[in-house]
Amino acid sequence: MTPADATAATEAPAGDPIRVAIAEDSVLVREGLVRLLRETGFEVVAAVGDTGGLLASIDADRPDVVILDIRMPPTHTDEGIRLASAIRAREGRRVGVLLLSQYVEAAYAYKLIESEAAGVGYLLKDRLSDMTELADAIRRVARGGSAMDPSLVAQLLRRQRERNPLIELTDREREVLGMMAEGRSNQAIAGRLVITLKTVETHVASIFSKLGLEPEPDDHRRVLAVLTYLRAR
Repeated sequence: MTPADATAATEAPAGDPIRVAIAEDSVLVREGLVRLLRETGFEVVAAVGDTGGLLASIDADRPDVVILDIRMPPTHTDEGIRLASAIRAREGRRVGVLLLSQYVEAAYAYKLIESEAAGVGYLLKDRLSDMTELADAIRRVARGGSAMDPSLVAQLLRRQRERNPLIELTDREREVLGMMAEGRSNQAIAGRLVITLKTVETHVASIFSKLGLEPEPDDHRRVLAVLTYLRAR
């Protein structure tokens, strides 16, 4: 970390320090977080190793942000994500939630952020070595913003593309495909959009390519493209 980074990381936000509660079953990670956060100007009001201890802390200590591992005792599967969902349901935006994970677990994270991402963060534990990034994530979540690990964002975008194949199309290409679904010929589409036939053919070729339709007779690919369009709507 450069001197400038260190200065930025240890600069406390204006006003009262952000109150943080930590739930992490690894003693080394938990105690390391406590030390780093206190040195950075945060007020650590609780550091516990189980989900029950975190709920008790929320009631007693009123933290602004809770930091918790996705995988917690007793089964080390999804206790953390279920607790995070319960906190969001009970506390709303009053308590920000920053999830930690050893690996990108997009399915779990998506369950939490699909309804609302405000006041929610997700970081890989590898990021904990960068105190500037961790401190920034906590502050953003405390303010009601979001802080998503770039690796998670990449996976969620990939999931979105897989669910909706039309996401790669431009607005004009979607417009052309919509008219294809209406049964219009390329010539009719050109007249409707006041563009040349060649331009329509270029759009159609691009649509076939982006939808992964292998070279076949155009009539067949046209039908497959329209079916994809109808399924995605």
